[in-house]
Order: sequence, then C-alpha cells, then structure tokens
Amino acid sequence: MESHQPKDDRNVDQVDSVEEHHAVESNAESIPARGSKVKGSNNGGLLKEVVEWIKALVIAVVLVFVIRAFLFSPFIVDGDSMLPNFESGERLIVNKIVYTFGEPKFGDVVVFDVPEEGRKFIKRVIGVPGDTIRIEGDKLYINGELREEPYIKEVIDAAQAIGQQYNWGPNADFPNQNVSETVVPEGTIFALGDNRSDSKDSRTIGFVTDKEVIGRADLIFWPLNKIEFIKHGQ
Repeated sequence: MESHQPKDDRNVDQVDSVEEHHAVESNAESIPARGSKVKGSNNGGLLKEVVEWIKALVIAVVLVFVIRAFLFSPFIVDGDSMLPNFESGERLIVNKIVYTFGEPKFGDVVVFDVPEEGRKFIKRVIGVPGDTIRIEGDKLYINGELREEPYIKEVIDAAQAIGQQYNWGPNADFPNQNVSETVVPEGTIFALGDNRSDSKDSRTIGFVTDKEVIGRADLIFWPLNKIEFIKHGQ
C-alpha cells in the first residue's frame, strides 16, 4: 500500500516560513537603524525649551515692572543737600507702599517729585499736617516747642564749637519771604535737607503734597561698603 503523506505539510511549512519572514520584516521596520535619529524629536524639544525661556523672561519683566511701579524703586542721591547722612552718588531703595498703610512722620527720609523742576528730591520730614513750624538758626520749633534733631546734632555742635551756625544763609530761617505760612496744611508735609545751609527744600519750594511723595528711603545698597537700613529720625 502506498503511504499517504499529508498533502499540505509542505504548504504549512511554507506558510509558517512566510509568516515568520513577514514578522521579521515587520520588526525590522519598527526598530530604527543604529545611529539613526527620530525625525522631529530634537526640534520639538528645542522649541519647547525656547518657549519656556520666553515665558520666564516675560514673567521676570512683568515682576520688575510691578515691583518698580508699585512696591520699591531705586534712587540715586544727587547733590550734597542731605550731608552728612547721605552722599551724592549713593544708591537707595525707596519703599513706595509704606505710606499706603500709614502717614509720614517726623524724621522720615522721603523722596518726592518736584514738578516745577522736573526732578526728584530727597529730604527729611520735619512737619506733618497741623504742625506749626518755626526755624531760627540752628533751632527748630514745632508747635512752639524746641525739637532736638539727633541726625544732625553732631555737625551742629561742631559748628557752634567754633562760633558758627550750622544753618545759615538768606533762606535759613522759617517763615521767610518765600513761604510765609507756618502751619502745615492737610495732605502735605514740610521737608528739609540735613545740610541746612545747602538745601533747596520747603523753606523755598513750600509744602510737599502727598501725591508728590514717592516713598520712604529705607535702604542704602551702593556703595557696597555702606549697605545698611536707614535709621529714620536718628
């Protein structure tokens, strides 16, 4: 008798072989060749990084604007009107929100706009609304009482020790021919420079309005060897 082999054995082997071949081809296509790069992957990562940097820069610019416009601002001392406590060229940080929650008080060092001159002044608050101010030489009277000024006491004593006045000149006293009103009006301050004989201040420009006050100088940050918080009224 003839032995009968399955007629489809060869066909089955061939089918299996074909399927394996296709599987290998399929796997080969799914694996990138060594050293090849996936198109677009690096470009996409670079673009994302650039976008993140742009976001960070925009946020930084907005923060700087908000801080300078509403919170704190740098100021450069220009001139000698606040000697001996502040020198020309020193850089300060001005607190712009402090008077949102309070009022200026005696001894505060403030920065304010002077619209008539198109610049900013730095002076010390001497009088607040309702105070009556009188200045006679080196003597300051507020509401009729002699007021000590510890922040310039040393230079006043030094001048008087050699028979001179620290505060002298045509506009040294107050009231004077420039400003005759002695009572500080509501919504204003009376401000003087520490260097009384070389200061253009409320004795000549009059009272400073609240709207003109930018803020209180709170920190010297330049030069580096003079970094310190400002002691108001001391």
